[in-house]
Amino acid sequence: MAAISRLIAACALILAWGLALPDAARAADSLVHATNFQADARTATKRRVPILVVFTTPHCPYCERVKHDYLIPMNKDPANRSRVIIREVTLGASDPLIGFDGTPTTEGAFAAAHKVFMVPTVQVFDTQGNDTGDAIVGLLIPDYYYGYLENAIDAGMSKVRGK
Repeated sequence: MAAISRLIAACALILAWGLALPDAARAADSLVHATNFQADARTATKRRVPILVVFTTPHCPYCERVKHDYLIPMNKDPANRSRVIIREVTLGASDPLIGFDGTPTTEGAFAAAHKVFMVPTVQVFDTQGNDTGDAIVGLLIPDYYYGYLENAIDAGMSKVRGK
């Protein structure tokens, strides 16, 4: 009887582990949603890197393409940890968010305060929450989009590192 119980327990454990895998795989295929820019800024200050924010809306095919073709692979690349922190903000969302100055706000209000009304919009910020250059609005030319992102990150790094 004990052997059957162990076998059932082992099968249940294997089944539970297997069911958890798709969620873990999906989590690796997404960006971190912004919740606390003040904490992100402290981390960015320690690393001496800028913070890249992609502003999106649900069901936006261009947003999904920017995230899945460019930003998620960039975020997964360990080399980029020494270059940038990437966060996502949803326009119009009422999810709570702490701003760079520690003020409680929402994702939608943060986007509006930064005059973001079109998606996808990518903006790079320094560790104080200041724009480090012009926003990248829309998908633009897909063949050059990675270069636009690289240039924006490089400009942010220069500003953060005082070069």
